[in-house]
Amino acid sequence: MKLFFNKPLAPRLLVAFGDDRSRYGNAQELACYGGIAPVTESSGKKTWIHWRWSCSKFLRQTLVEWANQTRHHSFWAEAFYQMQRQKGKTHQVAIRALAFKWIRIIFRCWQDRQPYDEVKYLQALKQKGSPLLQHLAV
Repeated sequence: MKLFFNKPLAPRLLVAFGDDRSRYGNAQELACYGGIAPVTESSGKKTWIHWRWSCSKFLRQTLVEWANQTRHHSFWAEAFYQMQRQKGKTHQVAIRALAFKWIRIIFRCWQDRQPYDEVKYLQALKQKGSPLLQHLAV
């Protein structure tokens, strides 16, 4: 399966990644820059999580819109989204979680100069004993 890129989002994602593979040290840096990585704050005995305010809003919008589109073309992406919804997450929180997952996948493909292979990804999930596979089986 090829990654789904609709016409308006493909150039936006291409610009986000660029051709300089040393631009980001790891997927977390890209997720922070793109505003997808959540921020955890704490004070005293309280801890709360919120989305990143200081980021590229345009990139965050691009990543979120693209992640939402992938639900229609990748059965594991839809299953992951449904798992998040069953946990009580709102649509937007579930989509941002999916975008966070996709960033790590795409970053690895980009670094290794390899196309995304859904079968290979599902085999990796199986090796790790991912609960996502149990949800896919249902």
